[in-house]
Amino acid sequence: MDAAQEFVTRLRASASSLAAAAGADTAVVREVVPPARHRRSRCRVVLRFAGGAETDLTFLGPVSSAAAGPERAFDLQIRAWLSSELGREGSWLVADDDAPNGVAIDVTAWSATTRPAG
Repeated sequence: MDAAQEFVTRLRASASSLAAAAGADTAVVREVVPPARHRRSRCRVVLRFAGGAETDLTFLGPVSSAAAGPERAFDLQIRAWLSSELGREGSWLVADDDAPNGVAIDVTAWSATTRPAG
């Protein structure tokens, strides 16, 4: 398996931990695009809550090479954003024509704003 396939497989396998982080019953990872020099990583997740409510979210990660590193940080950043009460508004929400609601969460930008000053 190459690095891009491994990236996709790992994010798809993280659905249950993403659901838990969001307080949802289940999550389905509908789309995963690995990072490349010319494009950002992307992950679309549909969260299903008790009572049948659904939330469809698109996350954007860094532009990089999937072969350059494990890119494990992307799924961890998504999980952190989902569990955060402060992540729902801010400059990390960006226009995205490919997202179902026209907005994506730039978890790289969000993570940069949540790091403690040091």
